Amino acid sequence: MPEINVQQLDFSYGDRSILENLNFEIASGSFITIIGPNGSGKSTLLKNLSASLIPQKGAVLLDREDIYRINKRSLAKQLAVVPQDNNVDFEFSVLESVLMGRMPHQNRFTGDDERDVAIARWAMELTGTWDLKDRYITTLSGGELQRVVVARALTQEPKVLLLDEPTSHLDIQYQYDLLELLRTLNRTKGLTIVAVLHDLNLAAQFSDQVILLNRGKIMAYGPPVEVLTLQNIKEVYQIEAVISQNEITGRFNIIPLGKFKNKPDGVKNIRVHLVCGGGKGAFLMDRLYQHGFEVSCGVLNVGDTDWHKARELGLEVAEEAPFAPVSPKAVEVNRRLIKKSDVIVVLPVPIGKGNLANLEEVLAAQVNLKKKVVIIEQESIDKRDFTGGTARKLISRMIKNGACTRKNPNDVMELVDEEINEIVKDR
Repeated sequence: MPEINVQQLDFSYGDRSILENLNFEIASGSFITIIGPNGSGKSTLLKNLSASLIPQKGAVLLDREDIYRINKRSLAKQLAVVPQDNNVDFEFSVLESVLMGRMPHQNRFTGDDERDVAIARWAMELTGTWDLKDRYITTLSGGELQRVVVARALTQEPKVLLLDEPTSHLDIQYQYDLLELLRTLNRTKGLTIVAVLHDLNLAAQFSDQVILLNRGKIMAYGPPVEVLTLQNIKEVYQIEAVISQNEITGRFNIIPLGKFKNKPDGVKNIRVHLVCGGGKGAFLMDRLYQHGFEVSCGVLNVGDTDWHKARELGLEVAEEAPFAPVSPKAVEVNRRLIKKSDVIVVLPVPIGKGNLANLEEVLAAQVNLKKKVVIIEQESIDKRDFTGGTARKLISRMIKNGACTRKNPNDVMELVDEEINEIVKDR
């Protein structure tokens, strides 16, 4: 059963529409992150979920009850908010400020009892703020104040915790400490978490589900791996990025590369073939793919890091069984892909007798089909030639025949861009 149900929600500031026809559900005990560029409506949505703002149209149901009709005191027992702005002007001690979270549970004019203080201490110890209890709240740094506000929200003992950019004032160690704490409470106490975050990597690492907002509409809602895709990031944030698997967390990392540029004229028809393996080609695959090139890969063993990346991007690949040498069938597929290509890029992968056929096919295409060849030499071929010198001789012949050499995969982008007009002209 959904804990929060948003139905046909519209919200405007005057004539300016902020949220438009939002429909989604948040399951009890889930960890949801709301992301999107500035001005997409993230904070406004959170304020609608907390009944701080009332929409012009639609409803927000909390356990099937209209949130805008719930008594404020009753609502505060179920739902707590950590706002983006935490300006304070009163000389309360930190402990006094945190104890204010107990007010929905207290009778009028009654003071704090032992249980109230015990709950406040529990929340402050969790957030690392108990040692600040006697400080005036006006003397705290931004990061200290943020953790105190989280402690006050936890002191309410809510079922749902809404947080608007809770990591924005925190140093990196406290960002992870806070999100680890929230995830622990989410897992052990069943606390439903709904947080607005700017950092896509934090969203990828901690969320069960991600809501991607763009211009007041939900562009995607689902598991991080389905929402934080290269295409969605490019479309919403207008940047290029690389997505790589994080072997430690089991999730993935998003590495921004810069603002997305319009495709150069003719680029969509240019085909680049990569000879790669062992992760050497993943970065370049992403860059070429995002620039709009058609990309294919030479023979890769199933399960190889570059094979996974190519499959993720939907690229054409000449495949071979895991740990198996290149077979005649794989050679034929590779030859077909090379024939269709305009540029062949040879990455600095170790070459043994099992994958030597990749280089042999590149040289044959360079000589017989006049294909343009680029060789990335981050280290000498001698250090990765396990063929008794045959691979070194093939590379040398490619260079003698006019292959370009570069030290860094980034340089390939500039080189390919330079040759686009020439390639298009030749056609």
